[in-house]
Amino acid sequence: MAALAAEGVLESDGWDQDELSEMKGLLQRAERRMRKLDPAGKHTMKATNSYRLPKLIPGPIAQPYTTSNDGIARADRTRLVNDKDRQITARQVEDLVKVKERTKKELPTAGPGWFDMPRTRLSSELKSDMKLLKLRNVLDPHRHYRSDNIRALAPEFSQIGQIIEGPTEYYSSRLPNKERKRTLVGEILANEKYTGRFKKKYNEIQASKTSGKRAYYKKLKEKRSGGIRKL
Repeated sequence: MAALAAEGVLESDGWDQDELSEMKGLLQRAERRMRKLDPAGKHTMKATNSYRLPKLIPGPIAQPYTTSNDGIARADRTRLVNDKDRQITARQVEDLVKVKERTKKELPTAGPGWFDMPRTRLSSELKSDMKLLKLRNVLDPHRHYRSDNIRALAPEFSQIGQIIEGPTEYYSSRLPNKERKRTLVGEILANEKYTGRFKKKYNEIQASKTSGKRAYYKKLKEKRSGGIRKL
């Protein structure tokens, strides 16, 4: 059958007679060899054989995930996610900058790079001392300090200590124990009793503010007339 089909194909392609005879001989020899190898013809396909598909077993039909009530589709959440996956909590995505700031605020010290300096805890006394340090330019007119551009009242990490004078500074740079106070504000106010500089400065400011007004001319007339006469 295969040889006859091949002969028909060769003739339709327009081959010569010599070529056709040679090709027919090759096909016949090949067909004989195949028959010797498979005498029963088990591997030959017959036209009458038909392939039958196996029977399908439908089994249980899965129920739909949605139900329709009054034209509104509703999903069954219990079937969308199983119980095992439902127990897994969702991870919240956070901003990395905010996470770093929060962890930085939670640190008790500044780290080993800053000698484990503790976090600043602002008490009422420390708060008043920090305000006084920011206004230290007005304490002494003969001293000039570098301008402070930091807006924060106190640094994030700080440590308070006490300077201990050496034996050579016992009388020159040492503050006596009677004049020492607990805070800087206490020492400044105690020193004001002896100098009176703040009171004097306050009077100068008030005099400049009232200059040119009725109270200023009233005091000026009193000075010229020798003060107020008492009866």
